[in-house]
Amino acid sequence: MAVEILTKEDLNDFRTLLLNDIREIIQGKTEQTKQWLKSKEVRKLLNISPGTLQTLRINKTLSYTKIGGIIYYAHKDIEKLLDDNKVSSERTLFNSK
Repeated sequence: MAVEILTKEDLNDFRTLLLNDIREIIQGKTEQTKQWLKSKEVRKLLNISPGTLQTLRINKTLSYTKIGGIIYYAHKDIEKLLDDNKVSSERTLFNSK
């Protein structure tokens, strides 16, 4: 059995490689979002009730796809809904003329 000696430099290189691998994994997970969400996931994401979600469907505010009794919503459509209803944060009370 051969004996190998690890130096502080070896451990430091290993630490750097390990941290880089962990960063890549974390960044990959945060960038990945599901393309299609079920009703329960949409309600949780938007913090709305089942009735409100149904109203959004009926009013054609939020498009959906129904397959075999399960309703799916595109994540990009939810983002678009949020962007379209964004309220400007410009100050109006003390604006100078």
